[in-house]
Amino acid sequence: MVQFGLDFISKEPIHKGWSCDEKYCVTGREGTKYLLRITPEEKSRGRKEMFRIQEEAWTRGVPMCRPLAFGECEGGVYTLQSWIEGEDAETAVPLLADARQYALGLEAGRILKKIHSIPVPEGCGDWESRYGAKLERKLELYRECPIHYEGGERFIEYIRENRHLLRGRPQCCQHGDYHIGNMMLEAGELRIIDFDRCDYGDPWEEFNRIVWTAQAAPLFASGMVNGYFDGQVPEEFWRLLALYIAGNTLSSIPWAIPFGKGDVETMLKQGREILEWYDGMERVVPSWYFEGYYLQEIDGIPYKLKEPFDFGFVHRYGKVFRVFDDQDSGNICFGTEKDGERYFVKFAGAPAERYEGDLQEAVERLRETVPIYKALQHESLVQLVAAEETGGGFAAVFRWAEGDCMGRMYPAEHRRIMALPVEERLRIFGDVLGFLRHVAEKGYVAVDFYDGSILYDVREHKTTICDVDVFRRQPCVNDMGRMWGSSLFQAPEEYQMGAGIDEVTNVYTAGAMAFALFGNYQRTREAWTLSQALFAVVDRAVRNDRGERQQSLGQLLEEWESALREG
Repeated sequence: MVQFGLDFISKEPIHKGWSCDEKYCVTGREGTKYLLRITPEEKSRGRKEMFRIQEEAWTRGVPMCRPLAFGECEGGVYTLQSWIEGEDAETAVPLLADARQYALGLEAGRILKKIHSIPVPEGCGDWESRYGAKLERKLELYRECPIHYEGGERFIEYIRENRHLLRGRPQCCQHGDYHIGNMMLEAGELRIIDFDRCDYGDPWEEFNRIVWTAQAAPLFASGMVNGYFDGQVPEEFWRLLALYIAGNTLSSIPWAIPFGKGDVETMLKQGREILEWYDGMERVVPSWYFEGYYLQEIDGIPYKLKEPFDFGFVHRYGKVFRVFDDQDSGNICFGTEKDGERYFVKFAGAPAERYEGDLQEAVERLRETVPIYKALQHESLVQLVAAEETGGGFAAVFRWAEGDCMGRMYPAEHRRIMALPVEERLRIFGDVLGFLRHVAEKGYVAVDFYDGSILYDVREHKTTICDVDVFRRQPCVNDMGRMWGSSLFQAPEEYQMGAGIDEVTNVYTAGAMAFALFGNYQRTREAWTLSQALFAVVDRAVRNDRGERQQSLGQLLEEWESALREG
């Protein structure tokens, strides 16, 4: 098909977004995909200037669809751009590790700075007059609107008390709708899309859409602010941002009414959330804002620390392909590859961001795990291959185990495990029970055993236990008060100083794991997805009274298998 002087072999419509444009993914004869936008004639004013701004942004290094052609067509104008093969950032970013979310936010802020380096044309008019008139229209629309926010007068008061901040503000080119919904991830890197609202104005007003970003990924939103200001955020920015957000929020309900009740409810909910962020407009820094991590990179992968630390020694174990930095144990871990083999390197001695204890104690704890892994060798336990003093701390090196982690600190992996067929989750639970019984037979008790300790490889149908660091030999007494672990998997005795911790304690742990896998972490019959007989077995396992539980993991396993046979 030949259109607009261009030769395409296919044209697939795109239905996402709020734009009035018709959008298509078109494919040229050479097999290359492009984004084609057709703007109706009545809406085409300013589209040529938009194309010019896109060209300017491209030359300044903004990662985006490259503008390729612009012209008139039947019924309007068309724009042809390069195609981005990626994921919507709004969906993909919240599933990433915290450090990666924050690092991408920093990049989004730096990219915005490039857009803002495009100057305004002559005769643009002063910002106070231009935005002041817009603000009056927003206030008028809200006053005339039949639907108001509860507490909406707080927005109006804040605008009245702070609109003088508009005086003398600089102006630049604006993307016009800069938020996570107009970004994509292509091969893990940010791409900016949808310049169709580009304009000129106060560079700080560009952050007014950060509301959508903060709702989806507050770490990304925080990184965006910090990246733009290189970590030095002026107080006046926060005061102006609150002004711009207040104005936008007031006008959002009149905007939403033509789209129906659902969109109105979305805006009312958003307004309530904004008032919570700003404590009824009594504070100027929103509650979602995070001042940031200290970030380092290794082999292109960002990770967070409290302060700089030299991890150059990690390359002895190979090239890093993944970093695990969310542990509160004092360890930071790396996935490495060397000579075709993959390893999991657990290191203590660095200032891990979430660790609040003494570094030397973390080193000693990791050192003490070595005999535990050796004593508990099992087909379901990750395999220890080396342990050594290095890098000013201690490293334990394991064979890499493929699979998703069940822990909720890795949302995408957790969701994949929870969405597995019942047969697969039954296999995981059976493996967990078998391993815990092995632990008891070896004279140990599982401490700090929770969903984050479990990996599952769906292709190989293999469960791997990846963390037994603080398991203890029997006899074991609670000498901490609240012991290490997740409260969702801890028995009452793990909170009681002097209480015995034994196999009956791990019966409780196993029962809690069953409720996680088959009851969405809820211990009710309504949430339970298996039979009544199986529910009765695990309901007994998590009784607060130790005497009412099964008295061994073998007994729990026997009752579970019997109930399974009953169907």
